[in-house]
Amino acid sequence: MIPLSVLDLATVASGSTPADALRDTTAMARLAERLGFHRFWVAEHHAMAAVASSAPAVLIAHLANATSTIRLGSGGVMLPNHAPLVVAEQFATLEALFAGRIDLGLGRAPGTDHVTARALRRDGDLQATTFPRDVVELINYLLPQASPAHPAPTPGAGYLPAVWLLGSSTYSAQLAGELGLPFSFAYHFAPAMLDQAAEVYRAHFRASRFLPHPYLMVAASVICAADDDRAQWLAGSSALNLLQRAQGRPGPLPTPEAAAEVEMSQADAAFVNEALASHFIGSPPRVREGLEHLCARTNADEIMVSTRIHSVEERRASFELLAHEWGLVPT
Repeated sequence: MIPLSVLDLATVASGSTPADALRDTTAMARLAERLGFHRFWVAEHHAMAAVASSAPAVLIAHLANATSTIRLGSGGVMLPNHAPLVVAEQFATLEALFAGRIDLGLGRAPGTDHVTARALRRDGDLQATTFPRDVVELINYLLPQASPAHPAPTPGAGYLPAVWLLGSSTYSAQLAGELGLPFSFAYHFAPAMLDQAAEVYRAHFRASRFLPHPYLMVAASVICAADDDRAQWLAGSSALNLLQRAQGRPGPLPTPEAAAEVEMSQADAAFVNEALASHFIGSPPRVREGLEHLCARTNADEIMVSTRIHSVEERRASFELLAHEWGLVPT
């Protein structure tokens, strides 16, 4: 069975607060563990009213304390926003505290707008030109070694979590292959590059101390409900939120009722339809069929689902329906 995992954005829904979103994420991590999902990742985003997961390392520590077996990680830490040594210290500490349960997913995008990226990075390298070097530097801080290099983080050498590269193009796919690291592709927001990125990753893969063979995970947007009509109704929240962001009007995730009241222009409707075309929205059998096709298409080793629904109860139901349909084993 191909494992299923969860990507969570600590979604701030309209009428709720970031504190509510973080409590909901904690509840979702516990639920994912009980339902048999393999791992639970949180993403680094900044200056987004609908996303409260701006500090993955802090949130992962909290989630690890709230769970006991599920793997937890970053999907991902946007490495150009941070000094490699700082990330090494944070995730070595997590690995020391929760040995064998921590994943460090690294991305090179800013996870925000250029103004916020400059405030985070305090320099002008918004193209992340040092990303390959920074990845290697970070890993080298934590590899087991007889004579630790200076500076040496503590915890440090020997406390290396599972390192992943994340991407939405062929850039990180090639780098992950060359470094012999597992690779996660962001199909949920960059579907056009999926096949090419998977091919590039496998073509450039070199066996390493981390991984003997390529390991590809594909992240996909999923909304599962009792029937197709209900799922499409729930997806209205994501549709309107995507349109608002594209129009420069970001905000918390709206209700499906609010989305249903919006009269879209032909151009707006076309934008939304294109954006949602790669999402898996529907009844459990329909979603399972779509994900199985995605697995067959890419020969993926794992699927990670991102589910953005306004109602926490409906989000919980989506996970439960999918887990049952996929045949996950409750813990």
